Amino acid sequence: MISLTIERLTKCFGETVALRAIDLRIEAGEIFFLLGPSGCGKTTLLRSLAGFYLPEEGRILFGDDDVTRVPPHLRNTGMMFQSYALWPHLTVAKNVAFGLEERRVPAPEIAQRVRQALDSVKMGAFGERKINQLSGGQQQRVALARALVIRPRCLLLDEPLSNLDTKLRLEMRAEIRRVCKESQLTAIYVTHDQKEALSIADRLAIMEGGHIRQVGKPAEVYRSPHSRFVADFMGETNFLEGRVANVSNGRVLVETALRTFEATIGGQDWKPQPGDAATLSIRPESWKLGAAATAPNALTGRLGERVYLGEMAQYQFATGKHTLKIFELNPRYVELSPDRELHASVEPEDAVALPG
Repeated sequence: MISLTIERLTKCFGETVALRAIDLRIEAGEIFFLLGPSGCGKTTLLRSLAGFYLPEEGRILFGDDDVTRVPPHLRNTGMMFQSYALWPHLTVAKNVAFGLEERRVPAPEIAQRVRQALDSVKMGAFGERKINQLSGGQQQRVALARALVIRPRCLLLDEPLSNLDTKLRLEMRAEIRRVCKESQLTAIYVTHDQKEALSIADRLAIMEGGHIRQVGKPAEVYRSPHSRFVADFMGETNFLEGRVANVSNGRVLVETALRTFEATIGGQDWKPQPGDAATLSIRPESWKLGAAATAPNALTGRLGERVYLGEMAQYQFATGKHTLKIFELNPRYVELSPDRELHASVEPEDAVALPG
């Protein structure tokens, strides 16, 4: 296991600045996700770690080794691509052995390591199969075995599950995490899929426009975003614009067109003052329907459009001139008449006040 340190990394393509003085530390044995919309710089950063791109400025350290100018084949990283990049004319075992043969590893050791790698991804019985005889999920396991067999210093994954159907994606999420932890690998994983990141990552970084906007554990970033961009990117949320009325003991009162909400202060290094513009971010699942009128941050409204999903229902909650999105687990109000008034409330720790 090794740690990775990125210091002031800048990468340009002509006039376009893809990475802007990135600083990041990835601990040994971490599964670390780079997450963000298309064009944010996450793949550029991954390919810089692999050595495919040379930065204009900054350094990349693997442990204590400066690898900024080291060519890709000498960095000893394992790479999984969005396309499987498997050789269709070779068997599964030959595909996995390819990197070892290029490194001139002795044949007996190759056979042993290929066997171990295939066993680790539960493909030990498929060594003699051709690639076109495998399902998409099986091909993805072979690609993972090929990356592992060289015993890389770190594993780099570039949207490896994007070509799989929903069921296989869920299965492979768990498999990738299991294999990385059992192999004690430091892994850096690029995706734009929030659920993928939340379910696998030890920590993650949200990127936008070549910058890192927030780093933290999945639950921390989801529940305590530092900005409107992060809150919006990490899942559905309700935004309410307002102004700070009062600040006390880490809580803030925000006046909005609906009511004055008591909320938790979000935003990195933001110190709100009375009169400051503020934006409230309240996740749809944070609302409690059927609450008493005296409950914290309670609103009165009616249920409009609704989508029933079995374990959950999604509602449009009309209150005043506004409509909020509310999710209810184990739904009880799906059949409620649109004419019936209902209270909805949210706890102060679930309402996050961000700079306006």
